[in-house]
Amino acid sequence: MTDETKHENTAGNGDFERQDLEVSGILYFLLAIVVVTAICLIGLRGLYTHLDRRYKAEQPPVNPLVTHVPTDTSHIAPGYPQTAFPRPRLEEDERGQLNGILTEEEKTLYSYGWVDEKTGTVRIPIERAMELIVERGLPVRPPSAASESPAGKNGPGKGRASSRAVEVPQNSGSNRNETGDPATR
Repeated sequence: MTDETKHENTAGNGDFERQDLEVSGILYFLLAIVVVTAICLIGLRGLYTHLDRRYKAEQPPVNPLVTHVPTDTSHIAPGYPQTAFPRPRLEEDERGQLNGILTEEEKTLYSYGWVDEKTGTVRIPIERAMELIVERGLPVRPPSAASESPAGKNGPGKGRASSRAVEVPQNSGSNRNETGDPATR
């Protein structure tokens, strides 16, 4: 046996192909892809049109008591739920509504404004209110206001709290050991 390798082409064409790929074959292939895609698009469009017509034909008639219903319910008009349904409505944009509520609360807490203009009651920011309390102290009722409503007038449970103090035993339940049993002395 010999270790020689034959490097010659047995077909007789040489080392490479002698014929190139024709451009017309590539163009016919691309044209076929475009035509098949167009046929598929037209077929799908026709299918969806048929299904849409069938869906609309099978829908029951709208109740005459319902008002403000758009004719095309597959596309919702902007602002439709807000204008069509009476209050109270379900939350439509929870995050947006919560952000609006928090913004209004912060605006109320950190700004000046009237609570009741007729009586002269105003609203001030929290920081300013704390500064005023530090400067002036907490308001104290005059002693005559406490003596106006004695507990005996209204009787027990008639709507006003009594000003009497109630003594609470300091060591209630302290005669028990760790297990909860009464301690023996």
